[in-house]
Amino acid sequence: MAEYEACLHGIRLAVELGVKGLYVHGDSALVINQLNKELDTTHEKMDLYCKEIRKWEAIFYGIEYIHMVQDKNQGADVLSKIGSSRAQIPQGVFVQDLIMPSIGGDLVEKENSKALFVHNIQNAPLTTSSANWHTPFIKYLTDGTSLQDKTENERLIQRSRNYLLADGQLMRKNANTEILLKCIT
Repeated sequence: MAEYEACLHGIRLAVELGVKGLYVHGDSALVINQLNKELDTTHEKMDLYCKEIRKWEAIFYGIEYIHMVQDKNQGADVLSKIGSSRAQIPQGVFVQDLIMPSIGGDLVEKENSKALFVHNIQNAPLTTSSANWHTPFIKYLTDGTSLQDKTENERLIQRSRNYLLADGQLMRKNANTEILLKCIT
């Protein structure tokens, strides 16, 4: 699921940035082969992810899925080490917590919910939705509105310490620097 989530999220970011041709590099042979239609999906969720990604493919003039051997995927290796060690986030790396999966409705386990993407998005045009992942944070930070589920509400309160509103825009505080990270849908 994490590999598909990262792929889908990256494709959505590429669409928002106006990219028309895309190379998708991944170190999961299973995911890349399924997206290249070389292997069938045997799990219902993986099939749903493939179908969702196929919907987005029509937006591009061309999209190609390329398998990279995990040992050669140094970018992903560096990002996973940064994420697991809580090291300082380098400039140009955007961090976003994925709370809910893109397909289905089950909560993602905390270990699988963090995705790191290399992008410079300072002036990227973004689409917004009235109900998205950061709506509970904005409501909590503006008027103290809480969630009905007690466990989820406690999690919201704890996680909201890392966020603030600046000119109506939700921003995430970077623990290692004073740079604010713009939150996107």
